[in-house]
Amino acid sequence: MGTFLPRLKERLRIAVIYNGDKSAPGAVINETSNPRSSKSYRPIAEDIAGALSALGFRTVMVMPDDMMLGAHLREEAIHFAWINSAGVQGYGAASHAPSMLELFGIPYVGHDPLDAAILDNKHIFKRNLDSVGIPTAPFIVWDPTQDGRDYRTAGFWETAFPGCTGPYIVKPVTGRASQNVHFVGDAADLPPVMDKVYADTCNAVLVEQYLGGTEYTVGVAGRVIARGGDLIELDGPLVLSPCERVLQPDEKIFTSMDVRPITRDRARLLDPVANADIHGRLSALARRISVALHLRTLIRVDVRADAAGVLNVLEVNPKPDLKRPDATQTNLVSMGLDQIGLTYEELLLSLLVDRLYFCFAHRPQTVRHIAKLLD
Repeated sequence: MGTFLPRLKERLRIAVIYNGDKSAPGAVINETSNPRSSKSYRPIAEDIAGALSALGFRTVMVMPDDMMLGAHLREEAIHFAWINSAGVQGYGAASHAPSMLELFGIPYVGHDPLDAAILDNKHIFKRNLDSVGIPTAPFIVWDPTQDGRDYRTAGFWETAFPGCTGPYIVKPVTGRASQNVHFVGDAADLPPVMDKVYADTCNAVLVEQYLGGTEYTVGVAGRVIARGGDLIELDGPLVLSPCERVLQPDEKIFTSMDVRPITRDRARLLDPVANADIHGRLSALARRISVALHLRTLIRVDVRADAAGVLNVLEVNPKPDLKRPDATQTNLVSMGLDQIGLTYEELLLSLLVDRLYFCFAHRPQTVRHIAKLLD
C-alpha cells in the first residue's frame, strides 16, 4: 500500500459526507422525525477534508448525506468516501449512509450498516457486551408502547436492579452528545423523567444504574497506522488517548459538549507509566471490544468504574468527534496523539489507509475500480 500511496493521492477522488438537512429542497421525499437531535457535522467534515488535502490528496470534497447522495457521487466520479454523518432522519439513521454506499459500490471509512445501527443503539450494543462477557452498567429498556406505563414491568426490572432504589441514569437508546441524559436519585422519581425522555425522542428509554466511580474514555481503531511517512501494521487494534473525564462539582454525569465544549481541562490524559494500571486496563478493554465485536474502524468507548473499581462500559460513540485540535478545544481521541507519535493528519491518514488495506487484502471486489487507478 505504501508503494501506491503517491499514486492514490494523485488520482483517488474522495468525498467526506456530513449530515444532510431534511428541510433542504430535494433532501428527502417526506420529512419525518429523528430520535437524535439534528447536527450537520459539516465543520468536522471540512476539518477531515482539509487534513486529507494537506496530506497531498488532490481531490477531496464534502457533500451532504441525503436522498441526492448517489447523484452527487456519480457526478463527481467519487472513488472512496468518509462517513461523518449519523443520518438525516428515521430510527435507523446511522445505518443509512453506509447502506447507500454499499448499494452504490463506494468503499468508505466508517462502520458497515449493521454495526453502525448496533453501535448507535445503546440497548442492542449493551446486549452484545453481555453476550461476550464485557461488563456494562446494569440496565433496563422501557418502551411504553410495549411495557405500559409502569416502569417496574419493563425489561425485567427486578432482575436488572435487585434491591436497588437508586441512583439511576435515564437516557435515550439513541442519542448524541449526552443530550436528554438525566441523573435520578431515587426510583420513585423515575416516571416523569422517563416520560420526558420518551416525549423528546419518541423512542425507547434506557434506565441504567448510576455508577459512582471515576469516568473514563478511550478510543480504538484499526491495525494499520501511518507514522513519519511509513505504514506500520500493528499486532492489535490501535488504542487512542485513554483519559479520565474531569467532572465539575455540579456534574454527576458529563455535560453535553453542546453546552460545555471539550476543552483540554475537561479530560486528563492518562500516562502509560505513571498511570500504568488504569491505562493498561482501559487499553485492554478497548481492544477486547474491537476484536470481540469485529469492528473495522474508529470508536470511542465511554467507561465508568463501580464501587469496587470494576470498569463498566456505558456506551460507545461510533462516530467520535474528529475536530482539528487547536489552542482551546480538542477532541477526546486526539488528546494523546503525542504519546503514540502521531499527528492529527497522520491519524486521519491511518484511518483511511487501514480501510483501504483491509479492502485490498480481504474485500478486493469492493476496490476493483480503485485498483485500476494504480495501473
